[in-house]
Amino acid sequence: MALPTFEKKRLIGLIAVLSFGLTALFAVLLPGVLEPLIPATFIFGFLVLVPTVALLGEDFPLVESETADGESAAATTEDPLATLRERYASGEIGEEEFERKLDRLLETEELNDRADGGSDRADGGRERDRERDLEFE
Repeated sequence: MALPTFEKKRLIGLIAVLSFGLTALFAVLLPGVLEPLIPATFIFGFLVLVPTVALLGEDFPLVESETADGESAAATTEDPLATLRERYASGEIGEEEFERKLDRLLETEELNDRADGGSDRADGGRERDRERDLEFE
């Protein structure tokens, strides 16, 4: 089983949140019994783990590698539509699930186009539906 990988900034944020949360939990939960863990958790998280991840970067086991243009390797996956088509073609998903996911994917693309300032034409959705219908014939 492979370890999960994170972007460097995301992993540092996760460590910071967990360190602070555990420190607060130990201070509130059982301050008498867990008192030695309060400073140890804070120091280990903020003064050991965060600088280690920041310094080692990609060499740290939980940090995913970056491509030459600065994008993370996970962010440069293939086209989601192509992946969906491959899953449908291989029989991994059925026709109903394929259509549902395709509709959701197209809605997401439309929202992204609107957010990016793309032209929002009234017939754009109809054109996509026609193209999709032609692909299935």
